Amino acid sequence: PKKEVVEVKNSNTSLVKKVEGGGGGQWSFGLLQSMNNPQLKVLEKSDHVVIKDKFPKAEHHYLVLPLERIQNIASLKPEHVPLVKRMVTTGWELADKHPTHRFRLGFHAIPSMSQVHLHVISQDFNSDRLKTKKHWNSFTTEYFINPEIILDKLISKGKYVPISKVEGDELLKRDLECHICQHKPKNIVDLKKHLLTH
Repeated sequence: PKKEVVEVKNSNTSLVKKVEGGGGGQWSFGLLQSMNNPQLKVLEKSDHVVIKDKFPKAEHHYLVLPLERIQNIASLKPEHVPLVKRMVTTGWELADKHPTHRFRLGFHAIPSMSQVHLHVISQDFNSDRLKTKKHWNSFTTEYFINPEIILDKLISKGKYVPISKVEGDELLKRDLECHICQHKPKNIVDLKKHLLTH
């Protein structure tokens, strides 16, 4: 298959990572390309960048991505622990800029995009991009993994072993449930109306 080469640049340093990959085309490298998009980029540090999620599921939804090419959470190694900790610190610094909102940080168990990325998302979930049960459950069930769990496994076991696709699908198919009060709405429209009461 044809290979793409994507340059991931950081203007604060001379660091340039050339990335090669087969198949998947532009979609596979969407996040890598977004890292260089000035309309999406929020900030950059020596080894990671922050971008706005192109399809935000809440009023504030950011992605923290390493400059190093790391495909997913299963690709993380013990030597990545300091990097992940710095990414988490940056995530909470972003959250602190929005003091009227509550935030959670997490990784998706089975991400749809290549390049590991940490979600920093406000808990209002007030977004017209939040349209399906799958969207909701990907941020409010065990599918959304606390970075401390990842760090603990990297330190104690040397790697993080993700759940299976079958287990992931079961989490995404769960009945809708409010993340604050456990109310069980009939559908996503009812859920969105309910969220406005909090």
